[in-house]
Amino acid sequence: MQLSISGHHVEISDSLKDYINNKMERVERHFDQVIDAHVVLDVAKQRHKAETTLQLSGSKIHAASEHNDMYAAIDAMVDKLDRQVRKHKEKSTDHHQREGGIKQQSGGE
Repeated sequence: MQLSISGHHVEISDSLKDYINNKMERVERHFDQVIDAHVVLDVAKQRHKAETTLQLSGSKIHAASEHNDMYAAIDAMVDKLDRQVRKHKEKSTDHHQREGGIKQQSGGE
């Protein structure tokens, strides 16, 4: 996964980069087909905003969160992303039974 981090009105420190990398690994554990992730951190007055756009094969997932603390905003954003990625994975998984399912086998003779 290619991860890019940018900031508006905030300097991206090494500790913030490490924190985001660690949190995004959780998303990648659940769904390993993430192509690209772009994280934008923003500070406006006393509100810290974190938003991410994930590029998946064939679709995009976006999540944003605001909080008084940047780390809490990142946590909430990653939680939202994680839920959306798991939901996307569940939808893309084929749950239909293949040949040999219970309905297709011949009954007792």
